[in-house]
Amino acid sequence: MQYRRLGRSGLKVSELSFGSWVTYGSQVDTKAAVECMAAAWDAGVNFFDNAEVYARGMSETIMGEALKQLGWRRAQVVVSTKFFWGMNDGPNEKNTLNRKYLMQAIDGSLKRLQLDYVDLVFCHRADPNTPIEETVRAMSDMITQGKAMYWGTSEWTADEIRAAYEIAERHHLHKPVMEQPQYNLFARERVEKEYARLYGDIGLGLTTWSPLASGLLTGKYAKGIPADSRAAIKGYEWIAERVTDAAKVAKVEKLRPIAVDLSCTVSQLALAWCVKNPNVSTVITGASRVSQVQENMKALEVAPKLTAEVLKRVDAALA
Repeated sequence: MQYRRLGRSGLKVSELSFGSWVTYGSQVDTKAAVECMAAAWDAGVNFFDNAEVYARGMSETIMGEALKQLGWRRAQVVVSTKFFWGMNDGPNEKNTLNRKYLMQAIDGSLKRLQLDYVDLVFCHRADPNTPIEETVRAMSDMITQGKAMYWGTSEWTADEIRAAYEIAERHHLHKPVMEQPQYNLFARERVEKEYARLYGDIGLGLTTWSPLASGLLTGKYAKGIPADSRAAIKGYEWIAERVTDAAKVAKVEKLRPIAVDLSCTVSQLALAWCVKNPNVSTVITGASRVSQVQENMKALEVAPKLTAEVLKRVDAALA
């Protein structure tokens, strides 16, 4: 495992990290979480991603208990959470980044995670109804109060990120350090084009999600939806629609010969491709079983094999 700086910050995160989206509270209980997190840790993973909204707080609760049982030194591990959607229906409790919500949300997450602070805190989406300056000041105050170490955004536009950065700089507040966008072989525009200038201009780091396109890039949906997959979970029908897109499934099959030539799976090829981007600080992986964690980690052996020629073959396969 190699470790990369989170953008221009001094924090180092593992090239592959481990997230709890969909799985915790839906597919994984505390016992399985402990086993999967331990397997990731043994492979060198030091960053574990979460969010308030995942399983309506249950994901944080499970991860908090797992961290307690695993007993790692707090300084060794990087933990994140995210805020926007909220867990209640009040006018100041959902779909907002106003100060009232944010300052209460961080306390709730810390209680569920059983932590004194999180390392990374994200604004899970942009809020068009709250002035960006109000959000920037609230996020900066979280850091000043010692409840978080760094803050950033998730799925914000480049203009919104730059506006937040410039407000923070103008008022001598803590600046956004990282963005968490979707990034995979089927979702490239934002990371490769829209954010292109931000890496050099403000030192933006990336903690990318869905490297396997919700499982589409595993190749396991070529013959339908397996009963034990996340696409089969009630409430995640939208994932089923994505992973059974006939045109994309056909393209994934074109990646299989490339994977065979590299002596790896299609999943490992897709993960390695994400790792290969130097602007990506860490690629968030997910798993509900230890065997999946171990298979994902083998992508690190594939990344050095992705020569310019291999990358051209990948692009050609996906047209």
